[in-house]
Amino acid sequence: MTEQHRGNHTSTPDLWLLFAVMILCGLGLTMILSTSAIMAERFYADKYFFFRKQVIYASAGTIVMLLVYLTPINVFYRLKYFWIFGTLVAFLLTLYSPLGVSAGGATRWLSLGAINIQPLEAAKVALVLYLASFFAGKQDKVKSFSVGFVPPTLITGMFCLLLLAQPDFGGAVYIAALFFLMSLVGGTKLIYLFSSSVLAAITAAILIVQSPYRFRRWFSFLDPFQDAQDSGYQLVQSLYAFGSGGIWGLGLGEGRQKLFFLPEAHNDFIMAVIGEELGFIGISLFFVLLGIVIWRTLVISIRQSRLEDRFAGFGMGAILMLGSLLNLAVVLGMLPPKGLPMPFVSYGGSSLLVAMFCAGFLLNLSREK
Repeated sequence: MTEQHRGNHTSTPDLWLLFAVMILCGLGLTMILSTSAIMAERFYADKYFFFRKQVIYASAGTIVMLLVYLTPINVFYRLKYFWIFGTLVAFLLTLYSPLGVSAGGATRWLSLGAINIQPLEAAKVALVLYLASFFAGKQDKVKSFSVGFVPPTLITGMFCLLLLAQPDFGGAVYIAALFFLMSLVGGTKLIYLFSSSVLAAITAAILIVQSPYRFRRWFSFLDPFQDAQDSGYQLVQSLYAFGSGGIWGLGLGEGRQKLFFLPEAHNDFIMAVIGEELGFIGISLFFVLLGIVIWRTLVISIRQSRLEDRFAGFGMGAILMLGSLLNLAVVLGMLPPKGLPMPFVSYGGSSLLVAMFCAGFLLNLSREK
């Protein structure tokens, strides 16, 4: 398709996607105020401390979404190698410079004065833009091993190795899963994907067995009540929250697990508090909204006439889909605890900005006739 054809847009974006994203952000702000007020008042003497910061992040995210929506889509493809290089530099600065911020035994944040950023979030977008351009441009050679499989595997492998060095085992799994999905739709031979998946699984098993910390976390989620005061504590409190919510919930602001029982109540485990306060009905609303986002992602991607746009749209949706599914799997005890926020809902600037970037990218693609 020509550049002139690319400029032929409808006047409005996909309203289903736009409304779903904005409602998710609004509900997220409401729940962050509910879950964080007590902790913020105790530690910062300001119950609006986290809420106020999240409002700033949401405002910045809305601006990012608007800018991405208005920017010609080809600009992002031209900058794909800048994204890759910038992300690799950010990872290296996090690990090997005074700018790296350590917390919980890992160095996953990069301090830039008043704000901290997480390079993992930028790596998601960088990888999607690179893979979308790669697979679109190599369709005639995508089935070959040396041309169609090795280059994207090396780029993904670099990201994974840098994440494991932090260490961020869950982040490496996320990037590998994103690569798998993009390669699947990109046309990579299934034998290559299957072989690499088996190799990755063996490597993961070795890393888990060799690390007592990972070993405890991996097996604690299988029976968290066996060690409910230590390795299984967070998941046990999450399950208590879901169990006490019932059909209608205890009421907005009435949750008990956020009273210093459930760690990260306003962040990674915010869905547990939503289940407690709003019940099955309330959390079902979030599922419906996330379902709309995934549905519109598929519709928008399939409608694209250029392969590059189709792959990139799918990849941006996959970032949101993987984040949502992995977060829910953790809080429901289906996967080991891992610091993955719920897109649009959990507290945090980096994840919200990237989620809004993905939404803006999809809205941009949805304008094409």
